[in-house]
Amino acid sequence: MTSPAFFTVVTTIQLPTGMLRECCERTIDCGGLPVVIGDRKTPDGFALPGARYLSLADQLKSNWRIARSGPTSHYSRKNVGYLEAIGAGAKCIFETDDDNRPLPNWRPRAETVSARRVVDRGWINVFRHFTDRRIWPRGFPLERIAGSMAGEPELDAVVSEVMAPIQQGLANGSPDVDAIWRLVLDEPIEFRDGPSVFLPSGSWCPFNSQSTWWFPRAFPLLYLPSHCSFRMTDIWRSLIAQRCLWAMGAGVVFHGAEVRQERNPHELLRDFEQEVPGYLGNGRIAQALEALELQAGEENMARNLAACYETLARNGVFPAAELALVDSWLEDVQTAFSGNS
Repeated sequence: MTSPAFFTVVTTIQLPTGMLRECCERTIDCGGLPVVIGDRKTPDGFALPGARYLSLADQLKSNWRIARSGPTSHYSRKNVGYLEAIGAGAKCIFETDDDNRPLPNWRPRAETVSARRVVDRGWINVFRHFTDRRIWPRGFPLERIAGSMAGEPELDAVVSEVMAPIQQGLANGSPDVDAIWRLVLDEPIEFRDGPSVFLPSGSWCPFNSQSTWWFPRAFPLLYLPSHCSFRMTDIWRSLIAQRCLWAMGAGVVFHGAEVRQERNPHELLRDFEQEVPGYLGNGRIAQALEALELQAGEENMARNLAACYETLARNGVFPAAELALVDSWLEDVQTAFSGNS
């Protein structure tokens, strides 16, 4: 049996939601395979037709080092799902969460995509290109929000073809924003359609794990750190990933909405507490990464990823224990690629 080239990776701690069922059905209809990763709280008897489900016990019996060395009861269990997909020969990985429902325009994407290139450098509030509402992505530095509301990002006048190994789709309904926005401004959001936006080297915008497309040259950058809060793991990953993409002459593309989020219940003050390290540190993290000298070329991706984590550990963002997990991850990625060659 031929292995699919397209995988959807999700982690969950509840029985299959209607959104997760629909996401899996759409994946299968497109010729892909859903991979669902459980954790300690995932109910016994979890079953989802057509999906490959790995309970925590299954993960611990796998060949992946990160499955045993990484923490449980943490969103970073998703790392095991990425490795399962890579090891099975994935040519594209779509990741999402169990509270996102694909919109009718959702479809598997290609690494080369049509987009308008951002002209400005520095922090870019990409949401401004898709809505006039006062809103910003989770992880956007608080000190940059007011300035980002002055207008839309300046873009090239023409749409061009760009290579984007990482692509982020937006979410209608309850988009991925920080707790401050939810506590103060919370309201449903419908993003308008429009050309996709490409952020080249020197342009920052955090991206999340809600509706994100990854292609093989960026697979090493999938790693979700463990020694940080749940609300920062995918955001800090996104900053590290962007810096590594610059070193290979690539960038991130943002698309209009392709999923609708019907958000699982959250304790907003707890979210706020978990986001405080980002409110205080995201700008500083980007500065440290931007100052880092990385080696050019796709062949140096793993080395550059490790260098980013080493720099952030020296700056007190991560403890030294994170570096051991990064080493395990990179060894697992090499094994996964070797297994599907």
